[in-house]
Amino acid sequence: MHRDIVTAALTREGAGVRLHRVFGFHQIPRFDPFLMLDDFSSDTPADYLAGFPWHPHRGIETVTYLLAGSVRHGDSMGTRGVIGAGDVQWMTAGSGIIHEEMPEMVGDGQLKGFQLWVNLPRRHKMTAPRYRGIAAADIPVVASSAGSVRVIAGSYGSVIGPVKELMIDIVYLDVTCAPKSDFSHALPKGHAAFAYVFEGSVDFGGQLLSRREAMALTSVSAHSETGGRFLLASGVPLKEPIAWGGPIVMNTEEELRTAFDDYENGTFIARNEPSRP
Repeated sequence: MHRDIVTAALTREGAGVRLHRVFGFHQIPRFDPFLMLDDFSSDTPADYLAGFPWHPHRGIETVTYLLAGSVRHGDSMGTRGVIGAGDVQWMTAGSGIIHEEMPEMVGDGQLKGFQLWVNLPRRHKMTAPRYRGIAAADIPVVASSAGSVRVIAGSYGSVIGPVKELMIDIVYLDVTCAPKSDFSHALPKGHAAFAYVFEGSVDFGGQLLSRREAMALTSVSAHSETGGRFLLASGVPLKEPIAWGGPIVMNTEEELRTAFDDYENGTFIARNEPSRP
């Protein structure tokens, strides 16, 4: 039912943002079709205020899910805005997008959130880029005495998440377990899944995951004795070659070189790179 437990490792990204990488390049293809998960939660503004200045993406989708704090963003399509607590930013880079994500200090200075990278299949690598912002109020919550489930994408029972027209069929849930509770979820046919615990502890088929631990799953049956909260994502593995260079993920090294040549030559996107503030 499960594979080895992965512990999030401290690293720095962007202009020096201190975060915990749950999985990434060194774990491929273990979490296929997912490439990377970062946990950028912190109570210290100095950890995150440098942010993620303008940078390119091609061949993937980035999904930013914020639980606390505020992130200002902009991209080469002209999208501008701020995501706040409970909001989701679902960006399909496709053939190429340049964007920035700049955390802001609000309230007590706490920032809590995650960024998940979803691989795009070969046939969609060069699709037109698009951006979708999902407000917290539009994400349905299924509540019971055993806890609650926020349905971001896909479905849980009869409840369907607000993210539509996905490039690949995935499920993305935020699950809260009450103490001494059980949780189960029937994965769609062909899906592989992972769980990442970010509060408390949760037992998955005899494997106890504590805070900042993740595990790949082929079925989902969990118990929490003391209470816990975790991200659960699933999708059909692509089983395609991966050529990964920084913020760009293609199928071949030649495609990767072309992407970086396009970026250097100013032909990465349909129009010129946006001016910096």
